[in-house]
Amino acid sequence: MITSRTQVTVRYAETDMMGIVYHANYLPWFEIGRTSLLKEKGLSYLSLEQAGYRIPVVEVSAKYRRPALYDDEITIITTIKEKPTIRIKIYYEVKRREELLVTGESSHAFIDMSGQPTRPPEIFVSKMNELFPSS
Repeated sequence: MITSRTQVTVRYAETDMMGIVYHANYLPWFEIGRTSLLKEKGLSYLSLEQAGYRIPVVEVSAKYRRPALYDDEITIITTIKEKPTIRIKIYYEVKRREELLVTGESSHAFIDMSGQPTRPPEIFVSKMNELFPSS
């Protein structure tokens, strides 16, 4: 299992008239979390794209428990629980201090630059083998 923690301050533009974060704004925070996680592990999105690969979202879900509010300091906890193969499944928790606000999941697949599904590049496979050693 690999995990990353990313801090974000809720901006006014992310809230509605009541100062509550609009529900769709959690998805960009999920993206912040997953790009940070991969970058921390030596696999930046930019390097994968430069190698000719993209990793689109093929499925995403979120469960809203408590609202985030304007100017909250939140933490996005991003986790890959199992070694990815063809698809990558990523889990998210959004917290205000220790209070759980939102949980979510996203699934991703590799495509080439023409949009065709493809196997992950060797650099990704190698890094995942390193991060998820066999038992």
